[in-house]
Amino acid sequence: MAFKFTDDNVAETISTGKPVVIDFWATWCGPCVGMAPVVDELAEEYADKVVIGKYNVDEEGEFAVANRVMSLPTILFYKNGEKTSIRLVGSQSKENLKSKIEELLAL
Repeated sequence: MAFKFTDDNVAETISTGKPVVIDFWATWCGPCVGMAPVVDELAEEYADKVVIGKYNVDEEGEFAVANRVMSLPTILFYKNGEKTSIRLVGSQSKENLKSKIEELLAL
């Protein structure tokens, strides 16, 4: 199951330095809901290497605004406490997400 990011825990989670993948989503976003099972699967597959989770923009907001998330779904990637240049917008296949996670681990 994917980690649940909130405005209260996101900075602390990123600051651990562990690789982090954040899926910005909303319940009314069809592509977001469609990707949810894939995000959950990858969270389990990479549980020992990467924190993979979801940030609900309807329940939270500050972190999304700070990262200029304008479209959903948007997926951001962090490593060593810093945002990387990897950013995905729109619905993604499991294979594409997996390749970006591998790219993140290789940084």
